[in-house]
Amino acid sequence: MTPNPSMVKSFRLAPMSLPILALTSVLLALPAVFLAGALFGGRLLVGPALFIIAIYVWVWFWFRPSRFVVHQRGLEVIWPLRRREIPRADIATVRFVDREALRREVGWGMRVGAGGLWGGFGWLWTTRRGVVDMHISRTDGFVWIERTGGRPWLITPEQPEAFVRALSG
Repeated sequence: MTPNPSMVKSFRLAPMSLPILALTSVLLALPAVFLAGALFGGRLLVGPALFIIAIYVWVWFWFRPSRFVVHQRGLEVIWPLRRREIPRADIATVRFVDREALRREVGWGMRVGAGGLWGGFGWLWTTRRGVVDMHISRTDGFVWIERTGGRPWLITPEQPEAFVRALSG
């Protein structure tokens, strides 16, 4: 069954915030530095450079979502190489949270997965909420999705308030 196009709202992953953009810029320069070193006699640097590039490609295509699509059935998260649907019946609440509210909600946290390059993607282990699925590209504008049958999700879609309205409606 194809969803009614008027009921489908698509939100890209939000643009990176300045701290994440700065870290991403440094990380993207790393393979170039290794390859430049290889050109000037450090041939052993080619392998690490290619390994880093392979990891970056993997993060881009497997870990970093490109779009969040809200439709009648629920939420579809789209990555370049995969998709995941969270049924509407599995979404208890969805709300916008700022950094302070997030800190109160989760306590201290540690990322498990890809982090720094284009954002943080994977799991966030927290002292108050346990493991949270995390797909963020910013250090603000968070959306918290509480699920009835699974781990909560923390995401940063573009236009977070409009996203919350679309998924809540």
